[in-house]
Amino acid sequence: MSQYYKPQKTRNLFDPKSKEPFVVSRSGIDLFIQCPRCFYLDKRLGTARPPGFPFSLNSAVDALLKKEFDMHRAKGSTHPLMEEYGIDAVPLADERLDEWRDSLRNGIKYFHEPTNLIIRGGIDDVWTRPNGELYIVDYKATSKNEEVNLDAEWQDGYKRQMEVYQWLFRKNGFKVSNTGYFVYCNGDTDKEAFDAKLEFDIKVIPYEGNDEWIDGVITDLHKCLMEKSVPRAKDSCDYCAYFERRAYHEKK
Repeated sequence: MSQYYKPQKTRNLFDPKSKEPFVVSRSGIDLFIQCPRCFYLDKRLGTARPPGFPFSLNSAVDALLKKEFDMHRAKGSTHPLMEEYGIDAVPLADERLDEWRDSLRNGIKYFHEPTNLIIRGGIDDVWTRPNGELYIVDYKATSKNEEVNLDAEWQDGYKRQMEVYQWLFRKNGFKVSNTGYFVYCNGDTDKEAFDAKLEFDIKVIPYEGNDEWIDGVITDLHKCLMEKSVPRAKDSCDYCAYFERRAYHEKK
């Protein structure tokens, strides 16, 4: 058994009989959309998907971007990237920012009363316009030859992520623009030498979010959690397809 992956957990599981609110993260919502069976196995029965390897370089880029924008936050000044892309805003200065960024323990939260679920998500950044309207901002890092965009099917998860954050801030009483921004860092591999330094091209990509789907999905995932039996796998789920094929071979 891997020292990192524990195939069975006994804490933080959904109990249909409990009166206590159950926490579902933004990533939990996305897991339900990807595959209700994997979601149920994780949240109700305690067997999560095997984790992927941590993207340490992405985490480093994320941390450095936060430091850079936080310097402008402290000064109340506009970041050069905002000026370059004509964005009339400054990083939001709010004492709750560190809490909102803490995706593991806190994040920004909302109690969804009809389902007795607490929905939460950890954001990267928030910018504010002169009129007080907020832009939700997410940092991304990659390295590829072509210019970065949001056109790939797998990036639909990025868009849902943005929309959940926008929804959470609206539910907390904030005035939020439908426009969110992805600060996308693309590692430059065209340099003649590495010189112990990786440089990035940074692009700010606007995205028009629509959070109208979220309440319905929360209702559906709650119904899933209340079921007595494991739901069927989604046809597109690679994890379930692998498990079923492996089980087939092992029974032969």
